[in-house]
Amino acid sequence: MFGNLERDKTQRIGFLLVPNFSMIAFTAAIEPLRTANRLANKKLYDWKIIGTTSESILASNELEILPELNIYENLDIDTLVVCAGLGANHNLNKKLMGRLRTLSKTPIMLGSVCTGSILLAEAGLLNDKRCTIHWENIEGFAETYPELNITATLFEVDQNRFTCSGGTAPLDMMIHSIELDHGKAFSLNVADRLLHNFVREPHDSQRMNIGYRTGIHNPKLLAAIGYMEVYLENPLSLTELAASVSISLRQLERLFKSKLATTPARYYLELRLQRARQLLKQTSMSVLQVAVSTGFTSASHFTQSYKKYFGHPPSQERK
Repeated sequence: MFGNLERDKTQRIGFLLVPNFSMIAFTAAIEPLRTANRLANKKLYDWKIIGTTSESILASNELEILPELNIYENLDIDTLVVCAGLGANHNLNKKLMGRLRTLSKTPIMLGSVCTGSILLAEAGLLNDKRCTIHWENIEGFAETYPELNITATLFEVDQNRFTCSGGTAPLDMMIHSIELDHGKAFSLNVADRLLHNFVREPHDSQRMNIGYRTGIHNPKLLAAIGYMEVYLENPLSLTELAASVSISLRQLERLFKSKLATTPARYYLELRLQRARQLLKQTSMSVLQVAVSTGFTSASHFTQSYKKYFGHPPSQERK
């Protein structure tokens, strides 16, 4: 993959599925390879499903897949793709981390899709490498592994490591790899067969722009929301926020009321609480640490706001 092997050689890829893996990320990675084989009328790529045991593996959508190989067996592959999803941190056992480190010392190229990046990071295999993960997990990932060079791109390929954000992004990553392996015209033919009309580049952003996400078109309001999303840990005052987008506080309040039926203070608070919920679910940070990371001056104020919004205290979120 990624042009690292001989063009005429069948590339052997292992997909390590861990419990609760993302089915869409997994299938989005395989389908371009299947399509490439069909177009070439020969096996350019061969893949095997790998598990940590011989038992079937339950995906996050509750479908089960039976592995062909065990990760602790001798693996005759060129590339290993770690596929994870929600709760990837539940799979960080010492035995698996040790096995990944052992494989990293072989010629096998190691990579991940979705939250598989967490397993590679925990095994110490992303040090000094650019890496990415699904945007919902970026904050928690950065808090847990502050030494890593984490980006918010669709996917990253850095020497013998690759990471992909998940969702449908593996489709773009594999088409990119097919281009490096077999040329642009062939890769575009693969994309065309998959009705993938716009192949995204590695550096493209994961998220839709704010206008698409919110359905808002007012440039001042979009700019204000953009500032809110950037300054969650150190929130701006509403006066500072209005000044940042060159309008008065009264104009800012009217925009939020007319376009979003809420106040800017309420909208800002909800953004911070949503970020706090992600950190509670994805990290081992204390409630106080989460409170500070989302701009609350005290744990008590944070707990009160959190319970009022979600219906339960932050301490209950992990339960």
